[in-house]
Amino acid sequence: MLRFMCAQMPNAVLESISIIDTPGILSGEKQRISRGYDFAAVLEWFAERVDRIILLFDAHKLDISDEFSEVIRALKNHEDKMRVVLNKADQISTQQLMRVYGALMWSLGKIINTPEVVRVYIGSFWAQPLLVPDNRKLFEAEEQDLFLDIQSLPRNAALRKLNDLIKRARLAKVQAYIISSLKKDMPSVFGKESKKKELIANLGETYHRIEKEHQISPGDFPNLAKMQELLNAQDFTKFAALKPKLLEAVEDMLANDIARLMAMVRQEEAAMPSQTVKGGAFEGVMTGPFGHGYGEGASEGIDELEWVVGRDKPTYDEIFYTLSPINGKVSGAAAKKEMLKSKLPNTVLGKIWKLADVDKDGLLDDDEFALANHLIKVKLEGHELPAALPEHLIPPSKRGSSLEA
Repeated sequence: MLRFMCAQMPNAVLESISIIDTPGILSGEKQRISRGYDFAAVLEWFAERVDRIILLFDAHKLDISDEFSEVIRALKNHEDKMRVVLNKADQISTQQLMRVYGALMWSLGKIINTPEVVRVYIGSFWAQPLLVPDNRKLFEAEEQDLFLDIQSLPRNAALRKLNDLIKRARLAKVQAYIISSLKKDMPSVFGKESKKKELIANLGETYHRIEKEHQISPGDFPNLAKMQELLNAQDFTKFAALKPKLLEAVEDMLANDIARLMAMVRQEEAAMPSQTVKGGAFEGVMTGPFGHGYGEGASEGIDELEWVVGRDKPTYDEIFYTLSPINGKVSGAAAKKEMLKSKLPNTVLGKIWKLADVDKDGLLDDDEFALANHLIKVKLEGHELPAALPEHLIPPSKRGSSLEA
């Protein structure tokens, strides 16, 4: 018996995508407990209908149990949708992480039989500070890659549905050939049951004959074992004969209608905004010299009430005046050149710019420039950036202004 639980939350992300979380994978002794339903079959049903499948592994507890292996095998033919996340990677050292990553790829290689390696994202996907910050830059880059991948899903949803339609049409055509072939080979009077068993046992030969006769790709045929199982409960004498006109209609649809639909989908994709998932970690910084950025992290954990940036402001001022400010402010291009020296990803610097440009004029005065450098320092020390500027980080000259962010 299946039980579903649904939660609706006022989050902008959920306006673009729906997230389905599976029950925890059983391992060890728990695997002997029956769920009461075919877990792998349920996941296979969902896999046919979703745009992205994310397999989560904990870096400090890497274990592909028998049930997990069964689940991954059930996702066969959906490898293009699969992504792997190696989570909690900040809980182990760099050397251990290399070993864990290698072990994970080796284990997955034995289960997922594809020529291409499944994309693995390494990181610590929560808002808490990293326990072992040695690989912070790697984690941030991986996080942004995963977010970009998820952001592209709405743009590609229509194309995926069209591909599913093509796949179903080809499968329907192949099944028509299979069913008509089985009906034609059945005797009219005697020995029907024995002939049925023979045809089911030799179904692979029927597949091979149809493949050659009609020039059909082997990948268009249904799973052999599953088809044999389903045929056992069928009466072959009641199968319909082949209807050439219907097959011609399917061929015409695949050759002409699909091409027109494909062109329409491409036109719609081109008209869609580049950032189709918004809110939370997917919120883009559309303005400023760094383009797009992401993330609404936790507060950075600084408790002082005074403007803490003031301690290092004389040092930041020296840099500020080397950038040839005009009317007391430096341009985005000039600030960007200096900020890039931190080696932080553009996505992180984009958020820092958004926080530091308090009055939102696309320029930085000496206070805002000092704030930007302070936030860079905070990030380099392994802390998370604040979602919005707390009072003690807002420059005194900007406090009380309606422009505060």
